[in-house]
Amino acid sequence: MHLFEALVAVHVIAGTIGLVAFWVPIAARKGARPHRKWGRIACYGFIGAGALAIAMALLSLYGSEQRIPSITDRELFAGLFGWMMLYLGFLTIGFADYGLATVQHNRDRTPLRGLRYQAVMAAVVVSALWCGYFGFRVGHPLMVLVAAVGLVAMVMQERFVWRKETARGDYVGEHFRALIGMGISAYTAFLSVGLIRLVPDQVFNPAIWAGPSVIGVGLIIYFTLQVNRKQAPRA
Repeated sequence: MHLFEALVAVHVIAGTIGLVAFWVPIAARKGARPHRKWGRIACYGFIGAGALAIAMALLSLYGSEQRIPSITDRELFAGLFGWMMLYLGFLTIGFADYGLATVQHNRDRTPLRGLRYQAVMAAVVVSALWCGYFGFRVGHPLMVLVAAVGLVAMVMQERFVWRKETARGDYVGEHFRALIGMGISAYTAFLSVGLIRLVPDQVFNPAIWAGPSVIGVGLIIYFTLQVNRKQAPRA
């Protein structure tokens, strides 16, 4: 088995674990043992899948073999299956890492300001900027759109990390927004550069690309309203 095919196989296993486990903490009671247990499983599965996606993207860009030769526009291929996959890998890792960290360091955000976490967020920003630029260059607006989503998310995270004062439960909102963002990026990668290998004629279908974002943003709005309703009586 070639290296790329081996990476794909392990990537599919890790991604499937994350894709399935992702829905358990959403459905389970927040803070309960199943929520915590399956949330960690989903995060670790997606982190593994994201790291493997980065490796596959680099092989697609710089490997000696030509991937999916049926796509004749090789520059667009490099954008979708190379640079965007690289960015989505970093974005998935970044969301998972931050989502876990907000709970772990909910009493003291100082560790989030250190090199350990800042380097991960910087990698997301750099890869997003390049993905957006490349998408603009090859005329694929959805590459620009997904890059913008990551940049906005990183700005929001940094605002929370460096804010002087936060309310006691503010980390909860950061936690679920990050982990739903993790699901959005993972499902976008699965549908656009994973499933699409089985149906290559749908590679430019915008519904496939936009679907996870629509569902994910809807979940973010829903849980945000829930948290606001719970905090209102306390205020």
